[in-house]
Parts: sequence; structure tokens; C-alpha cells
Amino acid sequence: MRKNVGTIDRGLRILIGLGLIGAAFLYPNLGPSSYWGSLIIGTMMLGTSAMGWCPPYMLLGINTGAKKD
Repeated sequence: MRKNVGTIDRGLRILIGLGLIGAAFLYPNLGPSSYWGSLIIGTMMLGTSAMGWCPPYMLLGINTGAKKD
């Protein structure tokens, strides 16, 4: 598994992921689909940031800063 998420992309993913998870807890009356959607997408953003690898990027051939071999 080759990393395909660059440093700036990882930082933005962390901010967006934390924001979505925070929104789910700060605004629990959004409705079930918005609540769970925020939690799931926020967790996915944090996970791809931690791993440095994004499966959709691989499928689309996108590389945002990691070295190419």
C-alpha cells in the first residue's frame, strides 16, 4: 500500500474529520441520517489521514504529494 495523501491533504482531512464528528455531538438534533453520516464520514477522514492512503485516490490515480516510485 503506497501512500497517496500529502501533508496538506492530511491536515485538511484532520480538520474536516474533527469538525464533522464535533458537529454530530454538538448538534444531535440534526436527524439520524445527518448524525450518523457526520460520524461515519468524519471517522473515514481521520482514518485516511492517519494511514496516508485513500482508496478512491488510488482508483482515480490521484497522488497529492507523496513520492511516486
